[in-house]
Amino acid sequence: MKLRSAQWYAGEDRNAYIHRAWMRRGIPGDAFAGRPHIAIANTASDLTPCNAHLAEVAQSVKNGVHEAGGVPLELPVVSLGETQVRPTAMLWRNMAAMATEEMLRANPIDGVVLLGGCDKTIPALLMAAASVDLPAVVVPGGPMLTGTFRGAPLGCGTDVWRLSEEVRAGTLSQEQFTRSESAMIRSRGHCNTMGTASTMALVAEALGTVMPGTAGIPAPDSRLLEAAHGTGRLAVEMIATDRRPSTFLTRASFHNAIVTLAAIGGSTNAVVHLLAIAGRLGVELTLDDFDRIGSSVPLLVDLLPAGRFLMEDFHRAGGLLAVLSEVRDLLAADALTVTGQPLGDHLEDAPIWDPEVIRTRSAPLAAEGGIAVLRGSLAPGGALIKPAAASLHLLQHRGRAVVFDSIEDFHARVDDPDLDVDADSVLVLRGCGPKGYPGMPEVSNMPLPKKLLEQGVRDMVRVCDGRMSGTAYGTVVLHVVPEAAADGPLARVQTGDIISLDVANRRIDVEVPDEELARRAPSAAALAGFARPERGWQRLYVDHVLQADSGADLDFLVGSSGSEVIRESH
Repeated sequence: MKLRSAQWYAGEDRNAYIHRAWMRRGIPGDAFAGRPHIAIANTASDLTPCNAHLAEVAQSVKNGVHEAGGVPLELPVVSLGETQVRPTAMLWRNMAAMATEEMLRANPIDGVVLLGGCDKTIPALLMAAASVDLPAVVVPGGPMLTGTFRGAPLGCGTDVWRLSEEVRAGTLSQEQFTRSESAMIRSRGHCNTMGTASTMALVAEALGTVMPGTAGIPAPDSRLLEAAHGTGRLAVEMIATDRRPSTFLTRASFHNAIVTLAAIGGSTNAVVHLLAIAGRLGVELTLDDFDRIGSSVPLLVDLLPAGRFLMEDFHRAGGLLAVLSEVRDLLAADALTVTGQPLGDHLEDAPIWDPEVIRTRSAPLAAEGGIAVLRGSLAPGGALIKPAAASLHLLQHRGRAVVFDSIEDFHARVDDPDLDVDADSVLVLRGCGPKGYPGMPEVSNMPLPKKLLEQGVRDMVRVCDGRMSGTAYGTVVLHVVPEAAADGPLARVQTGDIISLDVANRRIDVEVPDEELARRAPSAAALAGFARPERGWQRLYVDHVLQADSGADLDFLVGSSGSEVIRESH
């Protein structure tokens, strides 16, 4: 077995001496003689609360690597905490991917175990691994246990949105809202709803990048440490067989990811992440594939925000493999995984233990669980809506636009009692795309105007070029392409224009003649609000970020550079 790390350690010259000597800090001499060196790319950080426990997970990975004859080497990488990082963690997903890729390429390693959990960490790690193309396997950090408040379970994120709206509506006191805070986060782990973190962990397993049966194990569950140990052993095996991302991540793998996304009722954020990962691999994937493959897949998982239960229940009920077994005929079951075996081989004994949480194919939560891709005069490049999280009566709707030129404009005016808005209005928020904000923040699920909440209104059609938290819900059209800051039609919409939504026919239109829309100047207030950074990462990002339909990656990061290091350092 020819090891990449031997390029650093083999031989008797000065360079090999330096590489070995500086690593000999308790490592035995035989570590440099034919044993594979495995990096553990760890996103643990006290400022990423959902990933703070990954140091313990890393130790179990190390034990497994040691047992299999490898040399484990922990490598801290950029960590992005969704709840903490401002202005939005998505601004740095590409930076985290680029930094991780460069560190994997620059160091004497033969393979990597990727430890992630919070929303952007698994996508960034997979983008990096795809671009450097060393043997790589993911260990998701797992969801937290279910907390309760006033005797009822709390869903992370989803119940934050719900309870905060109840405060604004006057049906929950501020004191009670604050008391719920200490009950929301019961344990280590990421959000316990089917938000982006849970979605990306499960989708990563469906892609074939996670040891089957691992994604969705709760973070405090001892079986996660067992799986981490097994993953360490697997990483050594992957190097022996040269099992790299390019050898098993194919178009069929992404087909399986899309089927999974629909069947679990996963986050719309997965679309932009999967497009970015595919772009790093050179796999052809488009927005239309998500609708074509996923729109007819039944929704089988009854979890918040689209259903009732939480991730601890999902694991108890059989987990992802039970879901995939139920939709096996819709999968490309021969697509390979990190184990070297097809995905279908792992579905032979995967029963559903609680059909209330994971529905059978004959009794789905919804007949169609996929994400719908809309096009029309308002979104010529496409936009998304998650019908399972929307209100049925709003899936076909016409209403008068109420336009906000920035998130600051929205916050300043939404609760103004004189705002000219009613339940049939369409709330439009622009300037929140990749370039305009910058970073495409999770603001598309706009809070409803207070005066409408007080009237009992709980959902409205909302349109935005930004993203939405995977834990959120509502009739939200998002990821509008082109965004307003890229001179999309959204920049020319005016308050009072009629917007029509027709999800069944996949349309989102502004009822303004094309000629008139083209003649209009973009909103001066919107233009004034667009990001214009002068330096640093934000400047690089705004100058090079692609639109949402291309995964919002940077144009110069699309594709792979491989693992070769061109120049020696000494």
